[in-house]
Amino acid sequence: MRLNELYNKKIKAALKEKFAYRNDMAIPKIVKISLNVGVGRHTKDKSYIDGVASTLERITGQKAVLTKSRKSISAFKVREGNIVGVMVTLRGARMYDFLEKLINVTFPRVRDFRGVENTIIDRSGNLSYGFREHLPFPEVKADEVDNVHGLQVTIMTTAKSREEGLELFTLFGFPFKKTDK
Repeated sequence: MRLNELYNKKIKAALKEKFAYRNDMAIPKIVKISLNVGVGRHTKDKSYIDGVASTLERITGQKAVLTKSRKSISAFKVREGNIVGVMVTLRGARMYDFLEKLINVTFPRVRDFRGVENTIIDRSGNLSYGFREHLPFPEVKADEVDNVHGLQVTIMTTAKSREEGLELFTLFGFPFKKTDK
């Protein structure tokens, strides 16, 4: 079952029952997924930035946006307008397709993966996970990679608390570590 159908048929009902929502619009849902890569010391290396952008485009199927610095910071050798990162924001069908791939394919391919900590969910119910390398994604071939870089995946929800967000992600099937109590 696709994740969008799963959410509409089962997850909404389970959340409504657990948290006793009276209004269907109050039920938490996933709004968007943002993928970010900071280019760090490679701000002037055009080929590195292009490689990162093409990797994100292959992973998401959507054009990447170059993010520029808003301020000059001499300690980091960054000037206003320098490219400091690459990002993609997913919504709708592409968001659910990426989420399904993330849960079922990418997480199991991470080296030494034993589940994600439930501490990656913030007070507002949003989830942020940082990959040390982009190689676990199935679209990336290890022999074609010039530079290995990490990336940050942030999943934004309409949840009002950490507990609501944790329950939402658990029902979606995120591989959280089992906690011994």
